[in-house]
Amino acid sequence: MRLGELAHQEIKDRLLDGVYTAGQKLSVEELSRELEVSKQPVMEALRLLSADGLVTIIPQVGCRVATYDAQEVRDFFALFASMEGAVAELAAGRRTDSDLRALDEISARIGVLVDEEDPTERAHAYRIRNREFHARIHAMADSAIIADLSQRMWDRSDFLINTAELAYPLHSVASRHQDHENIRRALHARDGELARRTMEDHVLGNITSTTET
Repeated sequence: MRLGELAHQEIKDRLLDGVYTAGQKLSVEELSRELEVSKQPVMEALRLLSADGLVTIIPQVGCRVATYDAQEVRDFFALFASMEGAVAELAAGRRTDSDLRALDEISARIGVLVDEEDPTERAHAYRIRNREFHARIHAMADSAIIADLSQRMWDRSDFLINTAELAYPLHSVASRHQDHENIRRALHARDGELARRTMEDHVLGNITSTTET
């Protein structure tokens, strides 16, 4: 990978993990030192992240982590829930036994996180495994268009959740895991309507927590 790509991936991972908070200034000089690269790859990475809506570049001023108001967050998750619900409905009719076995394994790994005591490790591991869970459902839907749209939507979802400086209590992972189990059962049953509804409820569950005051 080129240095710009490596810098882009590292900074994006930090943004999606909530290392930075909404509105926080990002210094090109500091990032260059931390990543041990020149300023050019960092600037290239920030331009790409700006295009994805994760940072805001202000000419002659600098770069900050993007901020979104509560209404924008609600609008995003309403749209995201609708899209993910449609994906789940398609997946219910197209999934294979092999797909289901893979989904079952991912869900089991998420279930283990309920007993993880370190909140930071629990939050990071959940984000990664949650993406794996939903990516498997996208694969079941077998649509190139969905695959193309998925990455940016999930990046924005993780970003909005993790830059809100929310706590990650143990029960929240347990609740999200139960949502996954409900979705998984609907897919096993080939119940497209139930899969869509449970998926929409799962995604919309983010709205309350990310727009708390």
